[in-house]
Amino acid sequence: MGLCDDVRRHCAKVAAAARWVEIDLEATGRIEPGPPPVLDRERHYLDGPREDVAAYMLTLDTINFGSGWFPTLRKRAGSSGYYTVAWALADRFRAHGPWMNDELRALDAAEVARVLEQDQGHELMALYARALRELGEFLGDRGTLDVVDEAGGSAERLAESLAAGMPIFDDPGFWKRAQIVPNDFALAGLAEFHDLDELTIFADNLVPHVLRVDGVLRYHPDLAARIDRGELLPPGDEESEIRACSVHACELIAQRLGVPPRILDTWLWNRGQEPRYKAIPRHRTRTTAY
Repeated sequence: MGLCDDVRRHCAKVAAAARWVEIDLEATGRIEPGPPPVLDRERHYLDGPREDVAAYMLTLDTINFGSGWFPTLRKRAGSSGYYTVAWALADRFRAHGPWMNDELRALDAAEVARVLEQDQGHELMALYARALRELGEFLGDRGTLDVVDEAGGSAERLAESLAAGMPIFDDPGFWKRAQIVPNDFALAGLAEFHDLDELTIFADNLVPHVLRVDGVLRYHPDLAARIDRGELLPPGDEESEIRACSVHACELIAQRLGVPPRILDTWLWNRGQEPRYKAIPRHRTRTTAY
């Protein structure tokens, strides 16, 4: 019993008692398979030395949050908030390579903003700088691949080490970003994990939105109205129910389709890039969890 089982158990419990979100079990059959998951080679840094690519992936996943602020970011043409950050960071790695661990520990908001082409005073830049300083402390004298090797081929063990080692990764009951690290390392061809398919989906605000648009999740009218008006949701019961119900629903869908939840997550996340999903507001919560 480890982190992934803890997520499943927590989300099933929250879904069973949910007051704001309901899973339409009949609608789970509407979800269809998508293409195999791949990383965008232009907007990610994947073609450098293995250690540098590994450092890029862990650096990116360390700051893979802030969707509640994304509407306020200066975005690259045709790119979402996530891809804007991933692409700008990739360009920095292409030009200069990774930050050394001592450089990570000294990063400030001004430098992060310069790299990501954002305003220095943007609240997210200070949070990103704090997250990267935590990464530098966590690594100590180790390289990124040393951390992967210490997991002994276990995706769950790697996720647990991140969740325990960095406050910015500690997302109790979900551990979205801690779980996405081994998945991204596998997609980048950097590592193999014997338990990769034990990962749950990576509970954010886009996968639940796709499930809502497709009728799998139904929100209480008051909650739906606030989301549709573009109001920010505070961290708490409503937002937790949205994430937990999406995890639990995806467990049911993945079983029906016979695919690992991590694969289903990619299908749904990619579907969320389509115009019909982007035309409808999704929930936004200002949090470091996603």
